[in-house]
Amino acid sequence: MPTATSYNYIENYLDQQQSRGIYSFTADELKDKFKTSPKALIKAIQRLKLKGKIAQVRKEFYVIVTPEYSHRGIMPAWNYVDALMKYLKRDYYVGLLNAAAMHGAAHQQPQDFYVIMKKPPLRDIINKKTVIRFSIKKEWKKADIVEKKTETGYVNVSSPELTALDLVFFQDSIGGLSRLATLLDELAEVIDAAKLVKAAKHYGQITTIQRLGYMLEKVLNYKEKSDPLFDWLKEQKYFSTVLQPGKKARNTRTNNRWKIIKNASPKSDL
Repeated sequence: MPTATSYNYIENYLDQQQSRGIYSFTADELKDKFKTSPKALIKAIQRLKLKGKIAQVRKEFYVIVTPEYSHRGIMPAWNYVDALMKYLKRDYYVGLLNAAAMHGAAHQQPQDFYVIMKKPPLRDIINKKTVIRFSIKKEWKKADIVEKKTETGYVNVSSPELTALDLVFFQDSIGGLSRLATLLDELAEVIDAAKLVKAAKHYGQITTIQRLGYMLEKVLNYKEKSDPLFDWLKEQKYFSTVLQPGKKARNTRTNNRWKIIKNASPKSDL
């Protein structure tokens, strides 16, 4: 019959890992470590989950719940997303609302956690404790990614300039144009105009660049941020496009240098 000590072998191991600054683990890792039967391992993990010592994020991927996060049942995704994506063997960066908040656009703290990755797609992680949403992009440049320090290590995050472009491209995923306007209004303070041009050159979506330039200049009055972007854009082939994709326009006339058809009237909440 197992002793009380043997029941705690995993918990003791996880305490040791935590002391080393490691806050996540996989079922396979425990199987290799302890050479125990799958049934016994499942029981041990279930016991720790019931005690609130660990939380399951994805099949076979778990995180340790430290005392300061026991009230919410899981630590913030910032603290384990890098380990999760390494476990999944996927290149990634944290983007959209979370990246915007990290760069100072924290007017509304995001409830969901947004991760940008390449194909093949992953199903969103949605449970009572956390929501992680995965969005797909074909590619990105390392020059547009920054490393941010967290409690547990470092995380890949889109730069302010790449974040701005992504917010425009994924506007339907973040709550629409009005929320986009508010986020860009906050983010504009840390956007570097020269770096924005470099990020735009890497982006590959001309219509996104047109919409961002229009938003910065015509909606938010940050012409000084958008002028260098237009200097690059005017050397490219670009055509008329609507401000809000998927919404019909009453007319197709444009009276602005970005060739944006105004089919919506977004406003910042600031």
